[in-house]
Amino acid sequence: IPMAIQFGGGEVGPLAVVSFAAVAGGGVFGDHCSPLSDTTVLSSLGGACDHMDHVRTQLPYALSVAAVVSVLYLALGFVMTR
Repeated sequence: IPMAIQFGGGEVGPLAVVSFAAVAGGGVFGDHCSPLSDTTVLSSLGGACDHMDHVRTQLPYALSVAAVVSVLYLALGFVMTR
C-alpha cells in the first residue's frame, strides 16, 4: 500500500486506488507467470503435468489480460490526472 500511495501522488484518493490495483495486479501476474512460483509448482504437481508445459499454458492467458489491463490503466491515468 505505501508504494501505491506514492504512485498515487502521496494522498489516498481515486488515483491511489487505481495505483493499488496496478501494484496488486502486477504481483498476481508475476505469480502466475513465474516458473519458480509456489502456486505454479503446486498446480503442475497437482495436475500431474510437466511443469514447463503448465507455465507455457498459463502465459497466453496472463499476457492477454496484462495487455488489456495495461491499456485500461493507461487510459485511466490520462483521464484521472485532468
